[in-house]
Amino acid sequence: MFSSVAHLARANPFNAPHLQLVHDGIAGPRSSPAGPPGPPRRSRNLAAAAVEEYSCEYGSMKFYALCGFGGVLSCGLTHTAVVPLDLVKCRMQVDPQKYKGIFNGFSVTLKEDGVRGLAKGWAPTFIGYSMQGLCKFGFYEVFKVLYSNMLGEENAYLWRTSLYLAASASAEFFADIALAPMEAAKVRIQTQPGYANTLRDAAPKMYKEEGLKAFYKGVAPLWMRQIPYTMMKFACFERTVEALYKFVVPKPRSECSKPEQLVVTFVAGYIAGVFCAIVSHPADSVVSVLNKEKGSSASQVLQRLGFKGVWKGLFARIIMIGTLTALQWFIYDSVKVYFRLPRPPPPEMPESLKKKLGLTQ
Repeated sequence: MFSSVAHLARANPFNAPHLQLVHDGIAGPRSSPAGPPGPPRRSRNLAAAAVEEYSCEYGSMKFYALCGFGGVLSCGLTHTAVVPLDLVKCRMQVDPQKYKGIFNGFSVTLKEDGVRGLAKGWAPTFIGYSMQGLCKFGFYEVFKVLYSNMLGEENAYLWRTSLYLAASASAEFFADIALAPMEAAKVRIQTQPGYANTLRDAAPKMYKEEGLKAFYKGVAPLWMRQIPYTMMKFACFERTVEALYKFVVPKPRSECSKPEQLVVTFVAGYIAGVFCAIVSHPADSVVSVLNKEKGSSASQVLQRLGFKGVWKGLFARIIMIGTLTALQWFIYDSVKVYFRLPRPPPPEMPESLKKKLGLTQ
C-alpha cells in the first residue's frame, strides 16, 4: 500500500521543479528488494501501467498544442450548441420588459423569428469561443508549469489553489482579447432586431460605424466577467476532482478505468460551472447591454441596471454554464485520452514535505 502511495506522490505534477512526469503509478521497470510477491491483482495493475505510453512529454510543445486543440473543441462546440439558450439569456438582460423569463423568451423569439431565429449568432459564437478555448486551455497548461517551476515542489503543493487561480487568470487575459471581436458581433446580431442576421453583414457594418473600437470596447467588461469565471472554473474543478477521488470515489484514480475517470471529470465540471455562473453573471449582464448600446460605458450601464438588474437571467445562465463547463471538461479530458497525453493524478504531498512535517519516519 505504501509503495503505491509513493508512486502516486512521485507522479504528481508538483513533485519536481521541472515537472518531469513519469507514467501514472510506475516509472518503469526497476529492481525491488527480496520479499514475498504482492497480490496478483496489484501486479496486473502495475503491468498494465508499465506498458502505457504517452504520445509526448508533459510540458512539451506538442503537449501544449494538443491541449490548445482540446480547448478549441471543448469551447467552440459547446458554446455553439447552446446558442438558443444564450440568445434568450442575452435578450432577457437587455430587454427584461419584453423577455420576462426563459420560457417566455423562447415563446416570443419563436413567434417573431421562427425556429431559425434561435440560431442567430452561431457563426461568431463558434469562431470566437474556439479562439478563446485555444488560449484558455493551452495557456493554462503553460502558466501552470511556469508558476510551478517558480514556486518549487513544496510551495507548489501548499499553494496549489493559488497556483490554479493565477494560471487561469493569466490564460484568460489573452483568451478574452481573442474572443472580444466575435462576442461584440454576436451580441449585436442577437439583441438588435434588424441590425444584421449574419456575421458577414454585422462585421463590416460595425467597422464602418465605429472602426476597430466596436470590436474591442467590450474587452474590459469581458475581463470582468471571464477572468473571475475562469479562475473559479479551473480552481474549483481541480480541487473538486481532488476531493472526489479522496472522499467519494471508492478506489484510487490509478485503478479507475478511463470511462470512470471521465465521469468524475464531468461531475467536477458541473459543480465548478454552477459557481462560475454565479460569480460572473453581473459582468455578463453589463457586457450584453454594453455591446447593444452605442456610446455607453461599463460604469454607466452598471449604475443604470442596479443590483437587481445585473442578476436578470441568472437561472438560465446557471443551466447554460453548468452544462457547458461539465461538457467542456469532459471533451477536453477526452481529447487528452484520445491523443494519449500525460494526465497527472491529483497532487499528493511531496515526500520532502512529509519529512519536514514529521509524517514519515
